Amino acid sequence: MDAALLALAAVWGAVTGLLIPRAAYRFAVEPDEPWRTACPAGHPLTGPARGWLGPARCAPCAAPAARVPETPAPGTPASEAPAPQAPASEAPAPDPQTTDTPTTPAYAPSTLTPLVTALACVALAAATGARPELVGWLALAPVAVLLAVVDRRVHRLPDPLTLPLAAAAVLLLGGAALLPGHAGSWTSGLLGGLALGGFYLLLFLINPNGMGFGDVKLALALGVALGWYGWTVLFVGGFAGFLFGAAYGLALVLLRRAGRRTGIPFGPFMIAGALTGVLLGALAG
Repeated sequence: MDAALLALAAVWGAVTGLLIPRAAYRFAVEPDEPWRTACPAGHPLTGPARGWLGPARCAPCAAPAARVPETPAPGTPASEAPAPQAPASEAPAPDPQTTDTPTTPAYAPSTLTPLVTALACVALAAATGARPELVGWLALAPVAVLLAVVDRRVHRLPDPLTLPLAAAAVLLLGGAALLPGHAGSWTSGLLGGLALGGFYLLLFLINPNGMGFGDVKLALALGVALGWYGWTVLFVGGFAGFLFGAAYGLALVLLRRAGRRTGIPFGPFMIAGALTGVLLGALAG
């Protein structure tokens, strides 16, 4: 195994994982709400891609908090009074009673997201090796982690992520199919996307309350990735998603943290199942 390839995959996963918290914070809103454009303290989120790319905290929030000047006790000589401290930022301080602080779980930097993304990228690189489709897996992995984070927070899979993810999977694997050394089939990938997407659409039509339409659109991208390695991998990856979701729901019921009718975000389990299938398919390829 090429150690340099694994190292590059780890760095790619860690760097892209550091960008996920800000995007997840902006996307994690209810369906009727617009995407967030400011941090919890009210500072506009600026930077590349209209503020979508950048560290978790904006620059004013990352700066040291301004110290409040101490009030000297009555009778204290002026020479002994503490000197006023210059504020670290010109931005007004938020009201803690009306505004979330920048360290809320939905916005604070997290070491878990870069770690998960890096581990997923390393696993994909180790299983795939220096084959052309690895570029596609590494490009799709951070977006999949972002979708899992957003779905976990607000039970929502945004269209600006799911639909481009499906299109990117088709284009990236289509490009890989043109290069020598690939271990999959672009045609079976397209058919896999239609098959898994159609299956989830059927589940949605049968029970709309149990299956979101965002899951249907996510299934298109995951089906393309799984179908790349054939129908067996498509079945294994799709089934693994249901297995992981059922195990999680059962654990919540046993721990009395949820009832039988409690809704759970299914996107993270779909993605985990697809990752399992892709890894198995890459190892067998």
